[in-house]
Amino acid sequence: MDSPLLTKSKAFALRIIKVCNEVKREHRESILTNQLIRSGTSIGANIREAFYAHGRADFAAKLQIALKECSESEYWLELRIESGFYSDPSILNDCIEIKKLLIASINTTKANMKG
Repeated sequence: MDSPLLTKSKAFALRIIKVCNEVKREHRESILTNQLIRSGTSIGANIREAFYAHGRADFAAKLQIALKECSESEYWLELRIESGFYSDPSILNDCIEIKKLLIASINTTKANMKG
């Protein structure tokens, strides 16, 4: 499977793991960090699961779950950056890029289901 969504979401998950480990080490904060690691790594897991879906409706539903996790991750990243626990906004940009890809994929899948 060679999909930009799979590739980008896996790279994002790996980056999230590194960022969360850094925050835990430097700031000894774990509540927000655990939420971010859960949602940030779940995106790619749901995308991968979508590729083994039982039809287009199931595929779209799995991508919708990934989109929800991506939106949650975006929120936790905003909190991290705005509270000063993390200063590199490029990870937030990566999250937003994945969100846009997910929205486009969901819209395409739903359009194909109608026609």
